[in-house]
Amino acid sequence: MNQQHFSGYAAAFLRISLGAVLLAHGLLKVFVFTLPGTVGFFASQGFPGWMAYPVIAVEILAGAAMIVGLHSRVAAIVSLPVLVGALFVHIGNGWLFTAQNGGWEYPAFLVVTSAVVALLGDGAFALANLSLPRTSHKLRTA
Repeated sequence: MNQQHFSGYAAAFLRISLGAVLLAHGLLKVFVFTLPGTVGFFASQGFPGWMAYPVIAVEILAGAAMIVGLHSRVAAIVSLPVLVGALFVHIGNGWLFTAQNGGWEYPAFLVVTSAVVALLGDGAFALANLSLPRTSHKLRTA
């Protein structure tokens, strides 16, 4: 096996991991914090409350897309503003995630991870890599 072969697996593991984190955070906002609770949290952080809805949608849809490997670059790029927003929410809390209200180390890592997935693409085990059988259709002329 060569280096390029392993790179595809590495990209896939990173893509799937980031997708799982994004999906989990989106579902957490829906099922644990609830939509009204998430809207209230966004408002308490100085964001318009309605921004919770597109953030949740991005986390769930981008996370699912990355897990299955469908347009992972686009999903990673679309998730970057959400992750940068999370970084700014935590930046005043200190470095470590164990700080009160969570530090900025984890959101910063997710920003970097998303940028790397955007650069690497789908990698191995991606739905986008499946090719459908091609059929030839010839036009008949009379």
